[in-house]
Amino acid sequence: MASEKHEWSGWRTAAERALYGAGGFFRRPEGPAGHFRTSVHASPLFARAVAELLCRVDEALGRPAEVALVDLGAGRGELLTRVLALAPGLPHGLGRRLRPYAVERAERPAGLDARIAWLDAPPEGCAGLLFANEWLDNVPVDVAETDADGVPRRVEVDLTSLDGTERLGDPVDGEDAAWLARWWPLAGAEPGLRAEIGHPREAAWARAVGSLRAGLAVAVDYAHQRATRPPFGTLTGFREGREVRPVPDGSCDLTAHVAMDACAAAMDAPGATMDAPAAASGPGAASGRGGGPGAGLMTQRVGLRALGLDARRPPLALASTDPTAYVRALSAAGEAAELTDPAGLGAFTWLLHPVNLPRDVLRP
Repeated sequence: MASEKHEWSGWRTAAERALYGAGGFFRRPEGPAGHFRTSVHASPLFARAVAELLCRVDEALGRPAEVALVDLGAGRGELLTRVLALAPGLPHGLGRRLRPYAVERAERPAGLDARIAWLDAPPEGCAGLLFANEWLDNVPVDVAETDADGVPRRVEVDLTSLDGTERLGDPVDGEDAAWLARWWPLAGAEPGLRAEIGHPREAAWARAVGSLRAGLAVAVDYAHQRATRPPFGTLTGFREGREVRPVPDGSCDLTAHVAMDACAAAMDAPGATMDAPAAASGPGAASGRGGGPGAGLMTQRVGLRALGLDARRPPLALASTDPTAYVRALSAAGEAAELTDPAGLGAFTWLLHPVNLPRDVLRP
């Protein structure tokens, strides 16, 4: 009998091909929204909050002639489309000065607003707001697992299998081993513990922040920090709204939570608290690529509340005086509650990196 053929690969290479290669998941015609729901899809209030943040960045920059809104990991342009719908009402003529950029590796969707520039990498030298909602979790990374002797080894996946069959490969070494030692220690741990090796995400985020001449870069994602790393990793798949086994065949999303504290440290930002914006201090705090007023980590709940999102129910008396307004306000409160739910979307982490921004725009 002929031996069964296998094609073994690390998860980083396998996911890159499955997500972004020819026929990859993110190049499929239905787009990401056909398989999972982000804050952008949950409610137009999210786009309103992003527009409010853009207004604050514009004000802090002194209302320049052109203000960029760079949507990194733009899907099919849903966020920019919603912000552009709000553009006529933005203050100080910002709608006329706005330059929207969608950054996505899929083809430009038919019918997209002609004002949106469609790019495969962030534009260089812009001033404004770079916003990356659920982008970093789709930057492919390798996976490590401890063997019977507590040695972290690379996890390999069989590209020919229908179920994502895995095996342990060589011991982790070099840059990967150094990253694990600092951010997700596995050496000497019990067998079967896993980690996603996050330095490719740090490099991707550093490149994104570095594209800004001035303004604010924000990454939003499900994340963890060093003290609370999940013991068995987080690599998983999503297809048609359901979590599925990760199989690198292009049929499902492949995602893993982000070590956001490592991404923060890669730019020398203070990755301090999850309760409020962390203000930088010391020489050069108001300028440069890493740090500045308002740099650090916070939950989405805190960030959206700072931008004016209110999940409080409207007064019951309004139902008697203006029933239509009451129903509208009640619906908005429900949407705001979903976006700020501490057990759901509200628990997402926001990473903020000001670039030559003179003040904290979330605590004006």
